[in-house]
Amino acid sequence: MPKYLIQASYTEAGLKGVLKGGGTARRQAVERMVESVGGRVEQMYFAFGESDVYIVADLPSNAASAAVGLTTSASGGARTKTVVLLTAEEVDEAAKLKVQYQVPGA
Repeated sequence: MPKYLIQASYTEAGLKGVLKGGGTARRQAVERMVESVGGRVEQMYFAFGESDVYIVADLPSNAASAAVGLTTSASGGARTKTVVLLTAEEVDEAAKLKVQYQVPGA
């Protein structure tokens, strides 16, 4: 199953929800959401910095990943960014593909 890194930054309303319910409740809500589209949360961390949360999740497809991101961002409690993660074997497979490419301006 494809693996994704989801980065979330809480809005003011989202932070108020975290303060009210706590981190464990938020993790459980995220796990339920990801499971509802056929996925699984591997890890979830709260953090300092630009992003408030980092989630590593297995999701069945890019469409499932997009559904999670769209739903989360539309809620108004957080904004998300999602990164598709590749295994070393997937990079090996990509490196073997023959790609036709022309440099811009050439």
